[in-house]
Amino acid sequence: MPLRSTATARQERLGAELRKMREAAGITARDTARLLGTDPAKVSHIEAGRLGVSEERLRRLASFYECGDTELIDALVVMANGLGRKGWWEAYRGVVPAALLDIAELEFHATALRTIQITHIPGVLQTEDYTRTVFGYAIPPLPPGELEARVAQRMERSSVLYRDSAPPYEAVVHEAALRMRFGGGKVARAQLEHLMELSHLPHIRVRVIPFAADGHIGSGHAMLYTSGAVRALDTVQIDSAHGVTFLHAASQLANYRTLYNTLAAVALDESHSRDFILSASREL
Repeated sequence: MPLRSTATARQERLGAELRKMREAAGITARDTARLLGTDPAKVSHIEAGRLGVSEERLRRLASFYECGDTELIDALVVMANGLGRKGWWEAYRGVVPAALLDIAELEFHATALRTIQITHIPGVLQTEDYTRTVFGYAIPPLPPGELEARVAQRMERSSVLYRDSAPPYEAVVHEAALRMRFGGGKVARAQLEHLMELSHLPHIRVRVIPFAADGHIGSGHAMLYTSGAVRALDTVQIDSAHGVTFLHAASQLANYRTLYNTLAAVALDESHSRDFILSASREL
């Protein structure tokens, strides 16, 4: 297989799981290279996601590492076999930041999606005008062509909610996000109406944390939690001033599951959340 110049987050994740497996077995990259009849540099490339791995080789490695988690191994095989197929997001490569494409790929392959948003409506639930306004606040300002490409890519991301095999989607949204008037009253009102419509879909749950809620002060943290085919392949995506970060260490995943459950516990139920969103939209 040819060496990739760069790896996507999903390609890197496959390599990272193989590295975790090797390290858990106490086996060196040099020993793995001997098994595969190659050199340690190629093992490093595989574990960095820059070199693909076949199903036969992946299963040989799992056996060599004495990994008995057959569900994880099968999930990694599915991942490896699908990495050569290009998704719709590849049409935006070189135009939209790679991290935004990685998010779309994560959502596409997720078995379930959960998100916490404090100041913004979740990305896949946004309207086009709302998205354009949010990206329009970028510093430094985006060139018009890149701005429109980012808007188009985000709108296409929402297709994950409408396909036949759409994953369950849960959003915990703080009241602050509902009150933000991105684009002015008309745009903000249309966004809340769109959020209401989506909340009625059977696989989508939207719950609101009102300002009056107690028990979450200081713990609020925006994030996207994507569930993999097995729990070990879950991923957390967070935004920061420095860009997008993907987390998948077992301790990190456990912490973010706790965070989500903590905030969900103080959120309104779905019915009262819809009433709250309706009230907020009427006040715009």
